[in-house]
Amino acid sequence: MQKRKPFYAVVVFLVAVFITAGCAKQEVVKKDEGIVPAPVARQVEPIKSSIATPQQPSTTSVTQVNPSSASTVQAQKATSIAQLQSALNKIYFNFDSSDLSESARSTLTKNAVPLTKEPTAKIRIEGNCDERGSAEYNLALGERRAKAAQQYLVTLGVKPGRISTISYGKEKPAVQGSDEAAWSKNRRDEFVVVMP
Repeated sequence: MQKRKPFYAVVVFLVAVFITAGCAKQEVVKKDEGIVPAPVARQVEPIKSSIATPQQPSTTSVTQVNPSSASTVQAQKATSIAQLQSALNKIYFNFDSSDLSESARSTLTKNAVPLTKEPTAKIRIEGNCDERGSAEYNLALGERRAKAAQQYLVTLGVKPGRISTISYGKEKPAVQGSDEAAWSKNRRDEFVVVMP
């Protein structure tokens, strides 16, 4: 019987706590005071005049973003990328070689001009080979071709951090066929503008 008294005391204490905590304080409004509504912000419309006046330049806050200007910036960026991509020409290699020919050096010099004008643009040089040789050999050869072009562009002033390379070996032929006309078009480096 003695053990039950502390239990009952705890139960009575908890019930008292819940009762006092559950009772919310009610606000009493006296009959003659009334309830004053909270002020409501009103929107003021500008006064329109029947007399035509020249438009004043509007001032906008720096924090406001104009959706049309954001889309304009994106459109300009897309146009800039498309123009740069169209300005970059492929270079071609001799059979089983990663040496840059005079023609390839001339093309790379032309490619460096728009790349230096767009200092934030990044490109990927994709090395490719013709179908002859093993897959492993052509992957290594494609990598050497891409690296040769990268090094030459760096000597022309393009920052190395803006250029990445990849080799596709013989996996992405530009022209289908098993003759020298097709093979000569497949031994190439392509330059692809990538998003910054």
